Amino acid sequence: MQQEQQRAMINEMVAKLTSECWDKCITGTPGNKFSSSESSCLTNCAQRYMEMSMLIMKRFQSMQ
Repeated sequence: MQQEQQRAMINEMVAKLTSECWDKCITGTPGNKFSSSESSCLTNCAQRYMEMSMLIMKRFQSMQ
């Protein structure tokens, strides 16, 4: 049961990350591959999102 909840939470996190970073970084119609600025933006956005998610999880765990 707990594993299923964790999987659902991870899937939700990935969906949010994808949506937010896509909206922020992809400004035009995507072609066969991302431009270097789009690729860099996506990498940075995903990294920041994951860092903040980990920070929030650690805060919640320390409050328990």
